[in-house]
Amino acid sequence: MSFLTLTNIQKSFGTMVAVEDFNLSATKGEFVSFLGPSGCGKTTTLRMIAGFETPTSGTIVLDGGDITYRPPNKRNIGMVFQSYALFPNMTVAQNVGFGLRVRKRPADQIQKRVTELLELIHLPDKANQFPYQLSGGQQQRVALARALAFEPEVLLLDEPLSALDAKIRVSLRQEIRAIQRQLGITTVYVTHDQEEALSLSDRVVVMSRGRVEQIGTPFEIYNFPATRFVASFVGQLNALPATVVDAGSGRLTVGGQEIRVSARIDAPAGSAMSLALRPEMVSLGEGPEGSNRLAGTVADVDFLGAIVRMRIRLADAVIVALDVFNEPTLKLPAVGSSITISFPADGPLVMAPGSEAGSGTSAAA
Repeated sequence: MSFLTLTNIQKSFGTMVAVEDFNLSATKGEFVSFLGPSGCGKTTTLRMIAGFETPTSGTIVLDGGDITYRPPNKRNIGMVFQSYALFPNMTVAQNVGFGLRVRKRPADQIQKRVTELLELIHLPDKANQFPYQLSGGQQQRVALARALAFEPEVLLLDEPLSALDAKIRVSLRQEIRAIQRQLGITTVYVTHDQEEALSLSDRVVVMSRGRVEQIGTPFEIYNFPATRFVASFVGQLNALPATVVDAGSGRLTVGGQEIRVSARIDAPAGSAMSLALRPEMVSLGEGPEGSNRLAGTVADVDFLGAIVRMRIRLADAVIVALDVFNEPTLKLPAVGSSITISFPADGPLVMAPGSEAGSGTSAAA
């Protein structure tokens, strides 16, 4: 059953439409991420849920009540900002308890709640310190505790980890997810980092230019993108020009070499198509029987730590990237050497150039 529902939400600033026809139903305890590039409308949508912006049209319903025009302090929603927004003249304990003091809770209740939350965020020894005495990661934990102090019905997080270094981001996002699961609080998280969205979320809302491109689980978003934008924005992607040979049997050419996909293609022979293929779907060598095989030369080899990314040049200047896991006995081909690569028939998505993935045929679906 839906707990937080946004219906036909639109937000315009003068003649500019920032958010258009946004619809979402989130269940109680669900973790939903808004993912997209800067300027796509994700933060504006979050601010409308919080009450800091008013929709031009549409409705926002929380637990059965219409909160579309309700002021922020009447929504029982907690928010964690990108900039932390801690009060510099207050101690950690005072920051965490601020919302409770505003609500005029008894002092003993405030103290009890603050103690519980400082334990929850693993900072019980920092109660009497000031924000400037804390690291960025510790400040963000305090901001999270402050947002949770008054037991909100919904927790909103606006790119809360963007100012932190990579290692701290990974650690802190794991803590955020663990706390969210422990409390069972409905959470909406805004990020432009696809790894954050995929690793944290029950569902991901991918946005572009103020519109929802796709809503789905991380598995669905990554493996079955509904539009060309989702396919290219989420994860690494080979977008290879292809030509239909025989639509009925799923035969195409890529770089002058014939391949086969496992689903029928709704386009006549000779049609130009685009083949979307994840680098991890491509393997060195000829692969098992029935695999698609392409011959080319090694254009470059990039060492990326856990993986090694190679770029293989086919005819007609077509480049295919592939990823292999790094391990001590890995033997890599030399740049300029001839090589055969392979991928399964059900690996790629086939799309008409400039169209949505759903309007072509998904060989992975």
